[in-house]
Amino acid sequence: MSRFPGVDLLEVDALLTAEERMVRDTVRAFVDDKVKPIIEECHREGRTPLELVPEMGALNLFGASIADYGLPGLGGVAYGLIMQELERGDSGLRSFASVQSSLVMYPIHAFGSQQQKDRWIPRLATGEAIGCFGLTEPDFGSNPGGMRTTARRAGSASVGGAASSAWTAGGGDWVLNGSKQWITNGTLADVAVVWARTDEGIRGFLVEKGTPGFTASDQHGKFSLRASTTSELGFHDCRIPGDAILPGATGLKNALMCLNQARYGIAWGGIGSAMECYHTALEYAKQRVQWNGQPIACHQLVQEKLVWMVSEIAKGQLLCLQLGRLKDSGRLRPHHVSLGKRNNVWVARECAKLAREVLGANGIVDDYPVIRHMLNIESVYTYEGTHDIHGLILGQAITGIPAFNAPAPTDEPTAPARAAAPKPAGEQAPAAAAAAGSPPPPPAMVHRGGR
Repeated sequence: MSRFPGVDLLEVDALLTAEERMVRDTVRAFVDDKVKPIIEECHREGRTPLELVPEMGALNLFGASIADYGLPGLGGVAYGLIMQELERGDSGLRSFASVQSSLVMYPIHAFGSQQQKDRWIPRLATGEAIGCFGLTEPDFGSNPGGMRTTARRAGSASVGGAASSAWTAGGGDWVLNGSKQWITNGTLADVAVVWARTDEGIRGFLVEKGTPGFTASDQHGKFSLRASTTSELGFHDCRIPGDAILPGATGLKNALMCLNQARYGIAWGGIGSAMECYHTALEYAKQRVQWNGQPIACHQLVQEKLVWMVSEIAKGQLLCLQLGRLKDSGRLRPHHVSLGKRNNVWVARECAKLAREVLGANGIVDDYPVIRHMLNIESVYTYEGTHDIHGLILGQAITGIPAFNAPAPTDEPTAPARAAAPKPAGEQAPAAAAAAGSPPPPPAMVHRGGR
């Protein structure tokens, strides 16, 4: 199999450190040598390539940004380059590493007790243990604050009862009820980071595989992310010990902090997918001969598609690099991450479409990776905050006005306003300065979907 030469129209490589290039090249070789030879088969069979997990652990691809427990403590750019190369191989493989690192190891390391960290971080780092992240529910995706999964103290009648008021770790068993949906690695996981509503707000818990009342089942019929396991989690009077709570997680904000870590990696991953589609289309166009013995790359229409792809990839690479530098300097904000995830996944989606067009009928068969990336990116476009939700996050950041909530319902229907008769030119009244009433307060939760 040929080696991937990279896509670097603007010589972004020159802006990377020697360590960042080494990390990128190591993962790039792993993807070329180990992932690409098997990934189409995994996609066809609908299975996660678990045989790759031990080597991914040996390469420190899980929890690479953590400095404890012998992990490398890589900077934001190096971590992003890992995600870029993994998604160049397959979005499902990047999802596996992203969940393991950003949505399981990160919350345990950031919010867990020392006992929880000592027990889980080393095993998750090597891939000996697999984790999943339970936030999204069947009825609540973009609005995770509406979750219905509850956790109550054993012996209390329900959430809201006085018996559930003491929530600190070690204060008695918890009982979970509810369900989570679209959970990456759900049936594979040895431990689930589960978010549930308590009397004191939303809290995070560690639920181990095999706990009575905890079930997991796979989502079937997927046409996207087929090389990734997607599951539904169920909690039916699921009793867990008091010290299963993440003591440092004190609300929904902590779950969203995890999502921001994952979304940052997705911004880089989107460029990886786009690079693979562009490179495939470029090589195909240079080799596919039709008229006068010339390759289709000589046609202006084909060149325009290739130019659009490489132009957007170059801009996306610079965006990722700046996000990484902001992250390493402690200045990265949620709306910066939203810009990266929103833009770069859109770029990946468009590149897959254009590459499919360049390949013609060959673009719909898995002899080439384009159709697989095209299918995968539809999931990535939706999860970890949809394209539109990230637009609302950016809209609030630039205007200061949240626009997440639908208008408040009223008891009586509002009659349509009667249109005023037009006035002669020069006599139009000025527009109203403001609508009646004050704008609604910011939403109680931040509306951003997760996994």
